[in-house]
Amino acid sequence: MSIDRRSRTVSVFAALLVLGLGLAVFSACVGQVPTTPWEVVGSVLHRIGLDIGPIPAHPSGEVTLWQVRFPRIALGAVVGAGLGCAGALLQGVFANPLAEPGIIGVSSGAAVGASSVFVLGGAFAGVWSVATAAFVGGLITTIAVYALARGGGRTEVVTLILTGVAINAFAGGLIALFTFIASPAARDQIVFWQLGSLAGATWQAVSVVAPLAAVGIGASVALSRRLDLLALGENVARHLGVNVEGLRQIAIVVVAILVASSVAFTGIILFVGLVVPHLMRMLLGPAHRTLVPASALCGAVVLLASDLLARSLVDNVDMPLGMITSLLGAPFFFWMLRRTRAKQGGWA
Repeated sequence: MSIDRRSRTVSVFAALLVLGLGLAVFSACVGQVPTTPWEVVGSVLHRIGLDIGPIPAHPSGEVTLWQVRFPRIALGAVVGAGLGCAGALLQGVFANPLAEPGIIGVSSGAAVGASSVFVLGGAFAGVWSVATAAFVGGLITTIAVYALARGGGRTEVVTLILTGVAINAFAGGLIALFTFIASPAARDQIVFWQLGSLAGATWQAVSVVAPLAAVGIGASVALSRRLDLLALGENVARHLGVNVEGLRQIAIVVVAILVASSVAFTGIILFVGLVVPHLMRMLLGPAHRTLVPASALCGAVVLLASDLLARSLVDNVDMPLGMITSLLGAPFFFWMLRRTRAKQGGWA
């Protein structure tokens, strides 16, 4: 790596870290209970044993920060990191710029699982019944897509993507059926869950998602060198000792765990896994050793920023997070498409 490229990589990572920390502090200040950035920092320092800075002056400040806002910020960062990393991993292993976690059925399968709980009445058991059903639904759908796409001991990328399209369509039909037969209250829950939100974030949810995200991101970084070899072409990668089929199997399992655990607690969040890797590839180049962790970090920043918008665009209204990411992500992706076509003649 040249000195200029190394300097650029360090600058991008530093900028993302500073931006992420700034968004986290500012996001912790937004809400009905007034809190200043210094009070947020002081509260954290006092909690870790450092008697530095002020604690929130409002009587409910400490409770609001540690029971409501900090879990929401932590879950948003972890989920965003997982989605960004999953997108970079899928685009690398499929060598397809349109690959994103939803293409292998994780999101639609999770939606089927959550919808079934709402219709059958299992939601009375709380968020854990919905999250468990969404996680299981996402994993089962991913396994089904992979099994149906596999033939002759190998899995072709085009077959896998087309199988994902078919399974996603079938899952969409099941979701429509659940929505049709559901009671008005359950129907509202299905629709709201699919729009995505961090409103139900708790430390328990963070404690479940964070370890899975850490394992998934760590595994993705470990696969980076083989992904770079795969970018040279399947035949070249095989000659260089890469087990292409095994690499795809591991990547699909990692993506399924990352995305299923994330959407289980937040609902469907679109475009993060598709747009973020492209943005980081524009800034840092295609090498996965830096692209994968940068996508994870940028995904966290994007979701923190989106959640901040969702909470602050309309007073006292928590807008759906998935709606924000789609409204921002689709135009941005279109801009990247036009830019790439103008500079390189397109992705075809």
